[in-house]
Amino acid sequence: MRWNDVSMQLIDPRQKEVNVKGELEKAAEKWRLRFTRNLRHQPQEVWEAITQPEHLKAWFPQEIVGKWEKGASLEFKSSYADANFKGEVLAVDPPKLLEFRWGTDTIRFEIAPSGSGSILTLLDTFDEMGKAARDAAGWHVCLDALERHIDGKQSVGSPGENWDEVHDDYVRALGPEASTIGPPERRSETA
Repeated sequence: MRWNDVSMQLIDPRQKEVNVKGELEKAAEKWRLRFTRNLRHQPQEVWEAITQPEHLKAWFPQEIVGKWEKGASLEFKSSYADANFKGEVLAVDPPKLLEFRWGTDTIRFEIAPSGSGSILTLLDTFDEMGKAARDAAGWHVCLDALERHIDGKQSVGSPGENWDEVHDDYVRALGPEASTIGPPERRSETA
């Protein structure tokens, strides 16, 4: 692997895995995952899918409690009490930009018009390079579910199964340094 001096993007000389849609970049002293998806829906429709509770539950891994206003506190709730944490809205510019702190990560959604649809870019900035493959597989699965949801299609498989399907590709593509922190302990579907 080598660094691209212009963008500080980690470049892997091996061919990109078929399932890998995210890229790992150096972001100053942190790391950033970048996902770009071309969607068949206008920016306003995508905006609603990433901000409205009835849409979020179809693809985002936690319930988000709070208002999408700059400086507002957010609470991220899960059915697992030990997975709940806080955040804060950092930037809001409907229907183009949403940025928030999700625990220790900074999540940024950028939505740009493109023909009759839009381009959605998700940026996840974090401290630990070792969790990049784990989180990349998670965002990959979430964005697949988001895309199916706004297309009006049913999700395929469970999130855990879908994560397993792409995680190994991200481990291979991003390398061992980006794979030192593995998945959280599996919890049963009924827990």
